[in-house]
Amino acid sequence: MNERIQMYDTKMTKTIANLNSELGTIRAGRANPHVLDRIMVDYYGVATSLQQVANITVPEARMIQIQPWESSLIKEITKAIQTSDLGINPNTDGKVIRLVFPELTEERRKELVKDVKKKGEAAKVAIRNIRRDANDAFKKLEKEDVSEDEIKKLGEEVQKLTDKYIKDVDKTIEEKSKEILTV
Repeated sequence: MNERIQMYDTKMTKTIANLNSELGTIRAGRANPHVLDRIMVDYYGVATSLQQVANITVPEARMIQIQPWESSLIKEITKAIQTSDLGINPNTDGKVIRLVFPELTEERRKELVKDVKKKGEAAKVAIRNIRRDANDAFKKLEKEDVSEDEIKKLGEEVQKLTDKYIKDVDKTIEEKSKEILTV
């Protein structure tokens, strides 16, 4: 692959990776520990990610169990979860924190699918913007004695990349939507 194209391929790959990480935080009926990825806990005055201060397990399909390494952190973790956008009330017995995920309603599933599709559209827009940037950069190459044929060829390669990544986004969105709608 041409090194001029490689840079844009890398950017598009990062867009797909970002979409996948965003979709990982959307819960789909089953407990997924990635919903806790953005939760920060006050650990001796420093905002620390939950994964760095506790062991997170999924003992049942709809439950996440959080076992802090220091029992003094239970109050901090509970507070962080309650103030987050998770919408789940943590239960604690003094040693572990349990998050029980309720079954999603039909209406909530449809809302989540809409959200997934919005994120997919945003990823497609990002990919198309990368293609536009690439084409703009290729047009500037005319001043550097690059032939029109070569510039046209670069444009076609970027279009193939764009099509490939748009197809990837569609596939990812379809899979996530199916996962959410499966009861």
